[in-house]
Amino acid sequence: MGFSVEPVGVIHSCFKDKFGVPRQPGLVSVARGWLEMFAPYNRAEAFAGLEGFSHIWITFVFHHCLDQGARLSVRPPRLGGNRKVGVFASRATHRPNPIGISVVELLGVERYKNGVSLQLGGLDLVDGTPVLDIKPYVPYSDAIPEALADYAQQAPIASFDVVFSAEAALTCDKLCQHRPGLRQLIIEVLALDPRPAYFTAASAEKTFAVRLHEFDIRWRVPNEHVVEVMSIEDDDKPIFD
Repeated sequence: MGFSVEPVGVIHSCFKDKFGVPRQPGLVSVARGWLEMFAPYNRAEAFAGLEGFSHIWITFVFHHCLDQGARLSVRPPRLGGNRKVGVFASRATHRPNPIGISVVELLGVERYKNGVSLQLGGLDLVDGTPVLDIKPYVPYSDAIPEALADYAQQAPIASFDVVFSAEAALTCDKLCQHRPGLRQLIIEVLALDPRPAYFTAASAEKTFAVRLHEFDIRWRVPNEHVVEVMSIEDDDKPIFD
């Protein structure tokens, strides 16, 4: 028995590539975006009453992983990439059907002449993610404080101090004039160390890059306690005239 599904909307996110996206929702509180709804689901009547909920479930497609195929076992980052578990004991992207779920903060429901959009916070979704469904988050049934979660019982710790080079600090200060919250977004993303689990101190001299909004954030990990932002660049145009 097969099923055919169509997206009801698409995510517009500050995360332009999957590298750097938080591994779970809510870890980066200032990660914001919005959900553009498609017709015929972009009518105000479909969202009547949703403002009464602070959070929503989003069912989506891992569209950057469609060519990866499914795996029976995976190496979760929370286990350092050294231990395998079954795919159904993980939230990995390598699934039989490339479907994910995410709880995000609902910041607002915007209604306008030609449709509806949802303003979202605490995102862990990459820009362009197709959305299959939306449901309200219901605390009494969706939150189970005594639940057990084996290797992921506690949220990951933001264990890195994030510092800026003189050049990056100057650039960030100027950018924050028209992109408020950029500095905090950079800090919260990099403090969680988005590197693959197999990277160690041996990569201290390597420079990494994450794409946030329209900017490439270039950074390195000089020691086990610090992430240094080296520069903030825009490949398409000069950041400043």
